[in-house]
Amino acid sequence: MPHTFTFPNIRREIAALWQLAWPVLVGQLATVGMGVADVAMTGHTSADELAAVSLGASVWAIILVTVSGVMMAINSIVAHDVGAGALDKVPHAVRQALWKALAVGVTAAALANLATLVFDYLYLTPHVHRQASLFVHIISIGLPPFAAYRALYGYSTSINQTKPVMVIAILGLLFNVFVNWLLVFGNWGLPALGGVGCAVSTGLCMWLMLAAMIVWLRVAPAYRATYPFTHWEWPHWAEIAPMLRLGLPIGVTYFAEVSAFGAVSLLVARYGVVEISAHQIALNFSSLTFMVPLSFGIALITRVGQAMGEGLPVRARFVAWIGVGMALAFGVLSALLMVLCRHQIAAAYTSDPAVQALCAYLLVFAALFQLSDATQVATSSAIRGYKVTRAPMLIQLLAFWGVALPLGCWLGLGHDMAAAGFWIGLTIGLTVAAVLLSWALARLAVQRVREA
Repeated sequence: MPHTFTFPNIRREIAALWQLAWPVLVGQLATVGMGVADVAMTGHTSADELAAVSLGASVWAIILVTVSGVMMAINSIVAHDVGAGALDKVPHAVRQALWKALAVGVTAAALANLATLVFDYLYLTPHVHRQASLFVHIISIGLPPFAAYRALYGYSTSINQTKPVMVIAILGLLFNVFVNWLLVFGNWGLPALGGVGCAVSTGLCMWLMLAAMIVWLRVAPAYRATYPFTHWEWPHWAEIAPMLRLGLPIGVTYFAEVSAFGAVSLLVARYGVVEISAHQIALNFSSLTFMVPLSFGIALITRVGQAMGEGLPVRARFVAWIGVGMALAFGVLSALLMVLCRHQIAAAYTSDPAVQALCAYLLVFAALFQLSDATQVATSSAIRGYKVTRAPMLIQLLAFWGVALPLGCWLGLGHDMAAAGFWIGLTIGLTVAAVLLSWALARLAVQRVREA
């Protein structure tokens, strides 16, 4: 059988999934690289500026990733249409997704600005408080174009066009680093804005990436059969509502995970600049390695969705577990990298000896949850390929807000373990998510095969 777990079949599927995933991976690394550049470049100004960017980036990351999740509904919808051969449905779905993006992006920008009120309740110096709030206020201008970009991103990857998102993300990273160099340090006679310069750069970069994607869709031949900008179309609630029902649970799922990490960043702030900075660097590097299994997950949504659109649930199950295995294999490699190179990683981010020492210690905990983190993102993505989004949402809420955060608070605050206590809680929460999501995927895959 073409989808049994034999070595030739596994090798072919790994090659097919990698062919789809590697441009997504490069694009994701470039996108996350913007955040890495913000933190790393600010880290060489002052500890106060780094703390301000770390706090502002925590709020930004929560909102940004939630928007990505809400907009991810278009991935499954287009993948199923492509698998079923219904290419005529794709342009209409993309146009409606862009109307949805407008509403989501504006709402997200408003929520990001309101979220800065939480800084009033933290033990921050006036300078750090002011800079962190200003960072969020400025960078929020990038949320509406980012939501629209993610709609077009999902459309492109779901018709097997992943290289454009890679190229555009690389251009965005180069733009971000260059403008950071100008504004953070005050080169070429420009004012040295510190962390605020990062916010200006990233906000502008979101608009640049959206414009580049629109131009690419217009000129590339691969999009002609499904090109969405052939005519004007008003929003249709009957079409947008199902997208929201599919996308909102994904957004909540992403929010559950990222907000737990973000909440930890805010809670760690009470322990001072060194704890904030070390935690943020360790989290930032963990986010960088996380892009690899996340890219496998995005490819899995397309592969599983297309298989289900073709009416092949056995193939969908085969694809899903191969993707999970690939993500898990990388988790082992990233864990070894963090343990063996933790001191070098810390030194690349900051020259402060105290921050370096604590960051190297926290990276040990980051290494521990690499296996669980890779497994949970791959399994949840495979489940979304089946157009099922509520089960991952409930599991993630339980794992992060029912286990990770309470346990982290108990250890970090109650037992005075500071950042280390929170990282132990996150590790256990991710393990709970990985186990439950693996069980949910196995159950769903068998159910779909039986229904067929």
